[in-house]
Amino acid sequence: MMSGFFQSGHAADLVLAVLACEALWLKSRGWAWGGIFALLGPAVFLVLGVRAALVGAAWYWVALPLALSLPLHLIDLRARFAARSGQE
Repeated sequence: MMSGFFQSGHAADLVLAVLACEALWLKSRGWAWGGIFALLGPAVFLVLGVRAALVGAAWYWVALPLALSLPLHLIDLRARFAARSGQE
């Protein structure tokens, strides 16, 4: 049962649904969509890469979202460091 859940990619789908709920929760707390995307975007791309691997997709469908997660993460870090240095 659990092996089918993972092999079908539904485990990753569940994680993506949780991330979507988190995005909506953050929006209800006053976050801007850009900030939410910067925070959760890398996680979404990582999970998409894992999903591609779970379902046996071609290597480039695994590599592409994983590669896209890094620039988003670096953009988020840069913004956070800039905001932090501006507060001090």
